Amino acid sequence: MSPEWIGILSLAILFTAIFIGFPISFTLFGIALGVGYFALGPAALYLMTLQVFSVMKEISLASVPFFLFMGYLLEQSGLMERLFRGVQLLLASLRGSLYLAVLLTATIFAASTGIVGSSVTLLGVMAAPSMKRSGYDVRLSAGAITAGGTLGILIPPSVMLIVMGPVVGVPTTDLFAAAVIPGLLLAGLYIGYCLLRSFINPALGPALPPEERAESVGEVLKELALGVLPVVVVILATLGVILAGIATPTDAGAVGAFTVLMLTLIYRRLTWERLKASVYATLEVSSMILLLVAASNYFGAVFSRLGSANMIAEALVALPFDPIVMLVLILALIFVLGWPLEWVPIVLIVVPILLPLVQKLGIDLVWFCTLVAVCLQTAWLSPPVALSAYFLKGVVPDWKLGDIYAGMAQFMVLQLVGLGLLIAFPQLALWLPAVLRE
Repeated sequence: MSPEWIGILSLAILFTAIFIGFPISFTLFGIALGVGYFALGPAALYLMTLQVFSVMKEISLASVPFFLFMGYLLEQSGLMERLFRGVQLLLASLRGSLYLAVLLTATIFAASTGIVGSSVTLLGVMAAPSMKRSGYDVRLSAGAITAGGTLGILIPPSVMLIVMGPVVGVPTTDLFAAAVIPGLLLAGLYIGYCLLRSFINPALGPALPPEERAESVGEVLKELALGVLPVVVVILATLGVILAGIATPTDAGAVGAFTVLMLTLIYRRLTWERLKASVYATLEVSSMILLLVAASNYFGAVFSRLGSANMIAEALVALPFDPIVMLVLILALIFVLGWPLEWVPIVLIVVPILLPLVQKLGIDLVWFCTLVAVCLQTAWLSPPVALSAYFLKGVVPDWKLGDIYAGMAQFMVLQLVGLGLLIAFPQLALWLPAVLRE
C-alpha cells in the first residue's frame, strides 16, 4: 500500500474512532504515532516532538485562557443581566421588544466573550421568564435565544478564530477584522426577521404590559448606564485595541480579563467561589483546546508527510467544477460535519486537510476562514445534534424540544442567507482587514 493510501486509511480510522466516542486528542496522538512509525519509522517520534513544541511556542494561542477567563467571569459578574434589563426597559413599548433586547444583548455579549454555551444559557435564564409572562411565541423566542447565543462563535474575540489562525497560517487580527461585518450582518438579519414577524402578527411579540415597564425615564437611563457602559469598556479593552492595532490578541486578552475582574469587584459580585469556578473552568477548557491543537498538528504533519493531503487536493482540483462550485461543496461538507461534531475537530482536522485544495483553487484564506466560521455557526442550529437546543432546554425545561428545534430552523435559514451573501460579496469579509492594514 502506498504512503498516500496509508494516510487515507488513518483518516478513516480516526473518524470511526471519534464517532464511536473515543477521546479526540488521545485518538489523534495514538493513530498518528502508530501510522507514522509504521510508514516513516523513528522520524515519526521526532515529528511529534517538533509539532508539540511548535504549538507551545505559538504566541497567539496564549490568548485562549485570557478570553475564556474573561467570558466565564463575565458570566458570573451579573453585568449581562443589567445590560438586558436596560435594553428591555428602553424598548418596552415596541412590538417584539424582547426579541430585539435578546439579540442586541447577545451581539454585545458576543463582542465580549466567544463562549456559545454561556451565551445561550445566560440568555435563556434572563429572557425566557419575561417572554413567557408577556405571551411571546415559544418557537420564535427559542430561535432568537439560540441564534443570538451562537454569535459568539463568529464575532470577535472568538476562541474558534484564535485557534483557526495558526492552523491556516493567517494572522488572528485579520480573522477578527474579517468577522466583524458578517457577525453584525447576521445579527441584523435576525433582528429584522423578528421585528417583521411581530409587525405582521402582533400576537407573536406584543409590547410589554405596563407592569413590566419602567416608572420613569430616569430609571431607564440608570439601567442603561449601569448595564451598557461596563460592557462597552470591556469591548474597547479587548476588541477595540486589537482592531486599532494597539495590542496583539494575547495582550488584549490579558487587559480584558483584568478589566472584567475589576468590574466584577466594583459591582461587588466577586466571591471566592465565583473566582474559583471561573479559574477551574478556564483551566479545563484551555487544557482541552491546547492539547487538541497539539494532537491535531501532529496528525496533520504525519498526514501531509505521507502525501495524502496533496493527493486529495489534486484529485478534487481535477474535477470539472469552477472554484466557486468547489468552495460551495467544501462548505457543504463542513456544514454536514458540524451536525455530529463540534467545531474543534473540524477546525483542527478537516480544515488542514482541505487547506491545500483551497490554496490550489486560489481562494483567499481570510475569506475562507470567515465562511467556515459562519458555516460552523449554522451547524450549531442544525437538528438533531444542535447543542444550543440542549443548553436552552436545560434552563427552560417547560419548552418542548420540538418547539426549540422549529424555532432554530427559522434562524438557520437566515444564516444560510447570510452565508450566501458572504459568498456572493467577499468584500463583506475582506474590506475591514484591508482598511486596517493601510
